[in-house]
Amino acid sequence: MKALFIGGTGTISTGISMRAKELGWDIWLLTRGLRNDRVVPGANVLKADINQNEQAVADLIKGMDFDVVVDFIAFVPGQLERDVRLFAGKTRQFIFISSASAYQKPPGNYRITEETPLENPLWEYSRNKIACEEYLIDQFKKNGFPYTIVRPSHTYDERYLPVSVHGKKGSWQVVDRIIHKKPVIIHGDGTSLWTLTHSQDFAKAFCGIMGKSEAIGQSYQITSDESLSWNRIYDCIGEALGIPVNKYHITSDFLSACDPEYQGTLNGDKAHSVVFDNTKVKALVPDYRAVIPFSEGAKQCVTYLKDTPSAQVLDPEFDLFCERIIRAQEGAKTSFFSKITQ
Repeated sequence: MKALFIGGTGTISTGISMRAKELGWDIWLLTRGLRNDRVVPGANVLKADINQNEQAVADLIKGMDFDVVVDFIAFVPGQLERDVRLFAGKTRQFIFISSASAYQKPPGNYRITEETPLENPLWEYSRNKIACEEYLIDQFKKNGFPYTIVRPSHTYDERYLPVSVHGKKGSWQVVDRIIHKKPVIIHGDGTSLWTLTHSQDFAKAFCGIMGKSEAIGQSYQITSDESLSWNRIYDCIGEALGIPVNKYHITSDFLSACDPEYQGTLNGDKAHSVVFDNTKVKALVPDYRAVIPFSEGAKQCVTYLKDTPSAQVLDPEFDLFCERIIRAQEGAKTSFFSKITQ
């Protein structure tokens, strides 16, 4: 079986590439070549920037057919329109990586299934993913384009430590604050439930979907069955570091008011308790079980960060943001209590 992965070297796709290769798939990666250290040994590489040069990709795949094509880096409908032009008639299954953030926000029910409505007025990223899904469904109805939609939630690997509030340079600054016993911001009161899925577990279910005719015209969510509070998630990180986390809670609304970037990622996603029901994907892939708890995954992430100096990217801007917003909240407390005691 032959598969083409558009991307193939990211957090989700690297684990899938490794798993598919182990299962005997003939793997082809269409990539810009910026992460050669993450190319799975034995994979065939087609070097091109699909977002900049569609014709170059068309030339590279001329005369080639694939059992499966997966686009890991499509975010807007225009990119899928391009994919349909390139791969219609050249693949038996086209898998689009959507997002569980596309589900209804605020959620009508904490329990999420594939039947949960897709509606997120709080995050443009999610609305674009919904529009992508709608386009593929329309192409299937009109032209028989053989789509399958996969909705990951918060998926990570050892190179990507998942935290709720961080800056533009990643999670190391949060780790640095824990190490130096500084207050670490957690949205809300830290009790909302969240699901973190290791990419190795995700890959098991995903590869079970690849090449399945039953999956054509269907949507699947793939997550772990473990749901943890954000307080517990940060405790797992602290335990992996051997350092208690000095948690500091700030409402998602206040964080979003101070930095609008958090409106989508918090109010449109992480601020809500969600528990995923994976019945549908388990019916198609009966042996799928997520076996890596976050307590173990956090240790992998911390080990990687400690052993990889290049990953220890400081973020002074985010550090200053943390100090300012904490001072603002503490100042508000002081001001309030001083007034009521006068």
